Amino acid sequence: MCLPAWYSRRVLLALLWIFALPAVLAGLDSLRAGRRQVRTVEAEMASPPADWTPPVTLIVPVKGLEPGLAENLRSLAEQDYPDYELLVAVHDADDPAVELASGKARLVVAGPGHTGTGEKINSLLAAVAVARPASEVLAFADSDGVVSQGWLRGLVAPLRDPAVGAATGYRWYFPDRGGLWPMLRSVWNSTIAGSFGAGRAHFAWGGAMAVRRDVFERTRVAEFWRGAVSDDYRLTHAMRAAGLEIRFAPRAMVASGGDCTAGEFLSWAVRQMIITRAYSPGLWRTGLGAHVIYCGAMVLAAAAIAAGHLWAAVLLALVTLPGMWRGAMRVRVARRLFPDRAAWLDRHRAAYFWLTLPTTWIWLYVFLASARTRRIEWRGNVYELVGPAETRVVR
Repeated sequence: MCLPAWYSRRVLLALLWIFALPAVLAGLDSLRAGRRQVRTVEAEMASPPADWTPPVTLIVPVKGLEPGLAENLRSLAEQDYPDYELLVAVHDADDPAVELASGKARLVVAGPGHTGTGEKINSLLAAVAVARPASEVLAFADSDGVVSQGWLRGLVAPLRDPAVGAATGYRWYFPDRGGLWPMLRSVWNSTIAGSFGAGRAHFAWGGAMAVRRDVFERTRVAEFWRGAVSDDYRLTHAMRAAGLEIRFAPRAMVASGGDCTAGEFLSWAVRQMIITRAYSPGLWRTGLGAHVIYCGAMVLAAAAIAAGHLWAAVLLALVTLPGMWRGAMRVRVARRLFPDRAAWLDRHRAAYFWLTLPTTWIWLYVFLASARTRRIEWRGNVYELVGPAETRVVR
């Protein structure tokens, strides 16, 4: 059936407004959120570091000799903190990282652990079980990032407030040699970093999180972890179930380096979204819907322009430019969070503006790809994410 040209134009324009209006409003709201983030982070970083330093056990799960591991562990072992122990947890005593970690930390060999639980969580549970009795705070870090000397002090500080159950930082990717795909990964990841501001956080991130020991036990975090793969989402669930706040700690950011290929970046990003879909389906659905609307608005605006409606170019600009400008605002925040990397950020500032547009389409691809499966491969293991508290170890 061939529809009249005037009818097709009306349908196109109606769809354009249906998609473009919420996309424009969301973009403007994102700019407002970006300005709030700049103000709050600048104020937080301008204040003196906290002087509340209870005894801490810092736990780092490690598997294999990944690039930069020696420097990353050294940064964790040389914290400007008066009283803490560093535990490096491995699954296997024959892990090649054991020799590298020796002398920097106390080693914990987890062994097989709980059936149907992710290997990382088994390592964390084994380390928590042998943490020294004197430690009042349990802190967790990943092995693939380097931190400043004041990182642990900044991570622990929010826990002084009894309303706070857990504190968290986040990461920023600093590609060693630049390049398109490593920079796309950095820009893609920066959109998540941009969701954190000083104060309440939507979730804890496992590469930089801390919880008071009594809260860890009272909220039964260990029970939430069993049967899971995602340590941070399940700790988030435990805090929410107890009615406790998760607080973002700006001084607890982590710098991750390294390069990546297109395949490495995309497979990593899809895995992150499969985990999000399994452990936070509401957040996943919201993100998918937002990117369908945003990308749909761009396609429809381009179609309207091609059909002769040149005014749609203004609408296309209103859809795309706020997101690109927000990308540039994230660099301003990152300069405050990583003052020692200001020169790198200034050199790559333009990438966070121009690459925001293609990154939006990568986000859409990642969401759609993550909708097809619940199976992930992580550190040599294959898991089927049956549910938040149920994991099938495939291999």
